[in-house]
Amino acid sequence: MAHNTLAPWAEAVAGVPYPLTIDDLLTRPDDGWTYELVEGRLVKMPPSGFGASSMGVTLSAALYLYTRTHNLGRVSGADGEYVLSGPGEPVTAFAPDIAFVRAERLPLRESPEWDRPWQLAPDLAVEIASPNQFRPEMAEKAQRYLVAGVRLVWVIWPKQRQVDVWHLDTQQAMTTLGIGQSLDGLDVVPGFSYAIADLFT
Repeated sequence: MAHNTLAPWAEAVAGVPYPLTIDDLLTRPDDGWTYELVEGRLVKMPPSGFGASSMGVTLSAALYLYTRTHNLGRVSGADGEYVLSGPGEPVTAFAPDIAFVRAERLPLRESPEWDRPWQLAPDLAVEIASPNQFRPEMAEKAQRYLVAGVRLVWVIWPKQRQVDVWHLDTQQAMTTLGIGQSLDGLDVVPGFSYAIADLFT
């Protein structure tokens, strides 16, 4: 995959206009790729394999059940796009594999915004790294999440059986967790804990 310096975790899409809007992104044909916008430029990533997809479903189900039971907010899956750029800026829109937004920040269910990509940074973003993504690239993506206002980022490494944890309060300090440790929702998903070993069983 030919990476680019703007979004080194993805492949730049050649031959498309610049800058693209969120509506341009929404009207792209479904061709199996995952698309994101980075400062108005289109990038793409290949679809996940079964292992990563199953891992995402398992963790998102645990998050969903916990957050719904405690009325904390909403969880989205890998097709949930979030607009991270501000008004008037070239659009940056990411689609984390899993995301969580706290209840007090949710758009109204009756509002037109509910059925569109949300113009906000989720409180938690989870990325499951693919075999052709590497730590320096995904660290840059995690940093972009934090700069946009995401409070907690989990980057899961299936091959290494590890999870990199980034928190908004310590943007430069990444913690790597392994088998035998647990994910902690901290102040973002209070009380939530998930054994990392369970991600890989």
